[in-house]
Amino acid sequence: MTVFSNLPAAPRPAKKPVSDTRHGKTRIDDYAWMRAADWQAMFHDPSILEPEIRAHLEAENAYMKAAMADTDALQKQLFAEMKGRIKEDDSTVPYRDGPYAYGSLHVTGGEYPHYFRTPREGGDKEILLDGDLEGKDKAYFSLGDFEHSSDHRFALWSYDDKGSEYYTIRVRDLATGKDLDDIVENTAGNGVFAPDGKSYFYCLQDENHRPSKVFHHVIGTPQADDRLVYEEVDPAFFMSVGGSMLDDFIFISVSDHETSEVRIIPTADLLAAPQVASPREAKHEYSFAEGGDIFYVLTNCDGAKDFRIMETPVSAPGREHWREVVAHEPGRLILDLHAYQRHLVWLERRDGLPRIIIRERATGAEHAIAFAEEAYSLGLYGSAEYDTDVIRFTYSSMTTPTQLFDYNMVTRERVLLKTQEVPSGHNPQDYVTRRVFAPAKDGALVPVSLLYRKDVALDGSAPCLLYGYGAYGITIPASFNTNALSLADRGFVYAIAHIRGGKDKGYQWYEDGKMAKKMNSFTDFVAAADHLIAEKFTARGRIVAMGGSAGGLLMGAVVNLAPETFGGIIAAVPFVDALTTILDDSLPLTPPEWTEWGNPITSAEQYGWMEAYSPYDNVGAKPYPPILALAGLTDPRVTYWEPAKWVAKLRDHTTGNSPILLKTNMDAGHGGASGRFQRLEEKALEYAFAIKVMGRM
Repeated sequence: MTVFSNLPAAPRPAKKPVSDTRHGKTRIDDYAWMRAADWQAMFHDPSILEPEIRAHLEAENAYMKAAMADTDALQKQLFAEMKGRIKEDDSTVPYRDGPYAYGSLHVTGGEYPHYFRTPREGGDKEILLDGDLEGKDKAYFSLGDFEHSSDHRFALWSYDDKGSEYYTIRVRDLATGKDLDDIVENTAGNGVFAPDGKSYFYCLQDENHRPSKVFHHVIGTPQADDRLVYEEVDPAFFMSVGGSMLDDFIFISVSDHETSEVRIIPTADLLAAPQVASPREAKHEYSFAEGGDIFYVLTNCDGAKDFRIMETPVSAPGREHWREVVAHEPGRLILDLHAYQRHLVWLERRDGLPRIIIRERATGAEHAIAFAEEAYSLGLYGSAEYDTDVIRFTYSSMTTPTQLFDYNMVTRERVLLKTQEVPSGHNPQDYVTRRVFAPAKDGALVPVSLLYRKDVALDGSAPCLLYGYGAYGITIPASFNTNALSLADRGFVYAIAHIRGGKDKGYQWYEDGKMAKKMNSFTDFVAAADHLIAEKFTARGRIVAMGGSAGGLLMGAVVNLAPETFGGIIAAVPFVDALTTILDDSLPLTPPEWTEWGNPITSAEQYGWMEAYSPYDNVGAKPYPPILALAGLTDPRVTYWEPAKWVAKLRDHTTGNSPILLKTNMDAGHGGASGRFQRLEEKALEYAFAIKVMGRM
């Protein structure tokens, strides 16, 4: 079925064996040399990449381009289709904050957002920042934060122009439209203004790309004079800084994947030492929301695995003062919490589906905002104002375009503000969305969300794109995806496997897909594929599997486990050299990842867990299907050498003749191209690969 003819010879990089012995076990890595010796400096200046490595990556790009040359017209067609479903001159519905309403828009042909505000008492729209102008003539440009000060005089904005996620922060005078002289570099991308707008707090990224220090910057002074507020010395923890709704507090949040700690600075005394609310305790996660003279605490303390809500006086934030407001219910996972003057609002998930719950603070009376479709997605925006009865949320399903609502928490009236426009046309009645459950090896039922056209014959003949992630407790929503329509319209069944490692069915679902139980993520995905085959949604060898980052690890693992099940693999920025990376504590993400995968440096048992599934270490003599791997040269999360090494090793060992392709974006990092249309070009390549290997060109 797969047609890859007249290909040039695939790149065959040199082998330079390097051995690594841990816990009495030795691994030989022929391609360790692909890791740049000066990778940290290269993230700041990609031009210094060693010539041998650059030549190899460019050879891989040329080979990929030759292999996909016959899809050039298809890629252009896919790009045009996907672009045609985007309203080019779209605008958000502005959110209210004081005397203004703030929003963003795109212009026809523009790649980046423009931020604006409109006076609430009437007046002209005011463009505050033009992303297209700022990103003009840059090979890569990504806008980070855009945050206005409480007095509406300044805006803090940030950008990354290399793809390495080192952000520069600028301050714009909104009266003049000009940036001040302040330039703060190498930040995590966000900042929080003090209430008077004269200073802000931010996180600095260290040389290992970890946000390890919080600084206080006074506007009008050089970065060198910034005051160090807090330094996190444990490299296993990441840090962020944020503000409370009423501007009374600055929150410094420190966390790994299962433990958190909050430090509090009252804005009435910006020089005060940060106060620890509840000292970090292994596997205790919590966060604060200000509710006037009390803090509400979303926490999993004392066995509340799926979280409960507590309250405590702002004058006594310590855990010994916490009092329960909303009890823990097993299987009801509370995801997000907002506090307003008269209401508490939270987003929860039951049985894999989200709901928004409204609770009156005075009476404790609750009601839910729920929907009837079989699979859907909700997004809770809340409000930027504390004294309000109106919140904002989004709803969509795999067939229903995103709808934005204002919801009155007292009258329960929903006002539809906006429905996502699909300029080229979309009739939801032409499609079907379903949720089925695949039996896993141990009897667990794995939800699978499906999208397909009504006229597709479910007799096993349809090709399928099966997407998965399954890590860090992240849930992939069953939301509207205009790009997926290009596959559905070509007869594909588009499926999402909600495997263990996410929180799709509660916190236990996450715990059952990490550490010693990580193999469940991979066998769940294979079980989902097998179920779709058994139910005749598709057939063996008719499934293209797709995932990125930790989902790329999933791709590498499942193609080692069951290569015959899949007709193709798309692995975007794939975490495939997992064991080597987690053994290297100098890499940006390694120490914080030990609670997700284990620490193979100190534990022979945990080394064994990872050795059993790490894709690079388990490549074997198997007939691998066609594979497309994608990388970003300046990616600090999954470094480019992981997919580069993996592709080279796969070619060494495959017993089949299907091509194994690598594309490295030489001007981008983990997120790929930065512009909204540039991203569509990459998606068009991925989908063209799926269509090609399924014989649907």
